[in-house]
Amino acid sequence: MTLRPRNLILTIVALIGIALLCLGIWLQSFITSTITPAEPQVIEIKSGSSFARIANQLEQAGIVSDARRFTLLARWRDATGKVHAGEYLFQNTANPDEILTRLVAGDIRKFQVTIPEGFNLREIAARLEKTNIGSAETFLALCNDRDFLKDLGINAASLEGYLFPETYTYTSSTTPRQQLRAMVEQLNAQLTPELLKSATALQLNRHQLITLASIIQKEAGNVKEMPLISAVFHNRLKRGIALQADPTVIYGIADFDGNLTRKHLETPTPYNTYRKRGLPPGPIASPGRFALHAAAKPAISKDLYFVARGDGTHEFNTTLRGHNRAVRRYQLRR
Repeated sequence: MTLRPRNLILTIVALIGIALLCLGIWLQSFITSTITPAEPQVIEIKSGSSFARIANQLEQAGIVSDARRFTLLARWRDATGKVHAGEYLFQNTANPDEILTRLVAGDIRKFQVTIPEGFNLREIAARLEKTNIGSAETFLALCNDRDFLKDLGINAASLEGYLFPETYTYTSSTTPRQQLRAMVEQLNAQLTPELLKSATALQLNRHQLITLASIIQKEAGNVKEMPLISAVFHNRLKRGIALQADPTVIYGIADFDGNLTRKHLETPTPYNTYRKRGLPPGPIASPGRFALHAAAKPAISKDLYFVARGDGTHEFNTTLRGHNRAVRRYQLRR
């Protein structure tokens, strides 16, 4: 018995419909199924990986149950070429559609690193080394790379003082250059036109502002005293009096052992502000927002001296006699 052409077409259409229905049920059962990893899984998707390879990675890790159906789902969603590289953490119950959405959105694993105020380049490099982004040596080399400095628009010998202290988010694919650039950009965001205008009125350019702010950062025991300490330094600069800031002397000493001696104070270095008047050649650490503002907007004061009380605060004086009395009270007594 021979089927008529019309009946043959109907039969083929019916078979195709049945096949599509079966395929739909097969895919639907996969899409609606959820999987909870037996334990948290970190999957690294490398740049340039084919979607078939990504699907196999996920199947082997127990994130999806079927790599073939996951690939078909991605093709249906037109997402095979939209997956972001990086590390992904899978630990919660999810269906394949939710997993694919994360891959396309680039919901990669993120980490944080905090750079405290007052850290110098070596301390920052040591802290960044713990992120596994790069070694301390790599960071320090970049911080002194003239081409990199030029690319960042920084006219200085190094990035000392230009890496803003803040908490930064990074990923496994972040590079040392990207991390350092982000830190410089944060500093630039703090140096508003208004702040730079205030600094200019005090005869400080951008580099000098950061330099003075770094000294204030290292001298201040608390935020409230920063404008007062700034006023002392500004008053000394105006009168041509040496700043006599211990932190600058310490910065200029190689392998400082923690004990500042009279010999150190008498040793001539570019950073010895006991022997050299004016600001040192550059910053000695990374100043925070309050130190930057204090440097550009000092308190109204005639003080020329301050001495640490030993409790995180300072006593300020306008005369050397009063200062010496405070030194005997708070320093020599200790």
